[in-house]
Formats: sequence, C-alpha cells, structure tokens
Amino acid sequence: MSPRAAWQLEALGFKDVYDFVAGKAEWIAQGFPTEGNGPHYPLVGEVARRDIVRECHLGSVVADSRTAMGETGQSYCVVLNGNDILLGRLRNRHLTSGDEVVVEQVMEVGPSTVRATESADALLKRMEARDVSVALVTSAKGKFLGVARRKDLERLVNQSRAERYAGQERRH
Repeated sequence: MSPRAAWQLEALGFKDVYDFVAGKAEWIAQGFPTEGNGPHYPLVGEVARRDIVRECHLGSVVADSRTAMGETGQSYCVVLNGNDILLGRLRNRHLTSGDEVVVEQVMEVGPSTVRATESADALLKRMEARDVSVALVTSAKGKFLGVARRKDLERLVNQSRAERYAGQERRH
C-alpha cells in the first residue's frame, strides 16, 4: 500500500514524496506528526529520551565513564558502538575495575530492551509489576533511541485515556 500511495502522490504533482517502509507504528514511535481524529494508542517511542541518560562508547575506558556518571549522578550508562547500536550497560558496580580497563570488558552485554513500537500501556503494567523505573528503548535494528521512564509512561497513558474518554463523551 505505501509504495503505491507514494507513486499516486507523485502522479498528482507532489514533489517531496517518500515511502516510509517501517510502517505507521514506527512512524508514530519516532515522534513524527500524524493527523486524524481516531483514537490515540500511545507507544513507548513517544516518551523515549536520550538527553537524560549517559552514553559510553566502545573503546572508552572506565575512568571516563566514572567521571561522566559522577557528573550526572546516574548509576549506569549505556554502551553504544559508532552506529548508536546498544551493546551493553555499564553500572556503578563495574566502575571498581581499573581506570584503564575498556568498558566492553566489564559491561553487561545485551541488556533488556523494548521496542519503540510497543504499547505504552503494556510496558507500564510490566514496569509497575516488576517495580522498574526505566526501560531502554531501541529500534528493531538495535539503534538506541533513549530511555522510557515510568513516570513519563504514566503521564502519556493517562493523557491518552482522558482524550479517548472525552471523545466518547462528545459522541453520546
């Protein structure tokens, strides 16, 4: 459907037409604009933030990560390769190794992640059940998109419920 629609738009004279092959859910999860008055089903990617988590890179040494984490008071940093692919997590307890040890020697390999296209409501329920405050969010190809905080998911889910409820009230 998507490629055909793109061709149709070009035939109608539109110039900047693209085929977003990842699909509508990925589009929404990436925070791209949408239109319409249908119900909003919140996705994890809508609250994923990179600006609130420290990032470490393969090849960096523990001393650099310790300094960066200390400046922000965070208890971990995510370890990324040069393409922003999430490969690990470095926690405070890993910082006791020597200053010149490279992070990939002591990091947790392959931390649990969630997809940006996952239901925010479903993730929130799992996080509440497990008393987890933050989830690492990646694309389907492993690119780090940020962290989803439980408090942000709560706000998003409650806002969406309120909007759906208000829409139902208007129809009655």
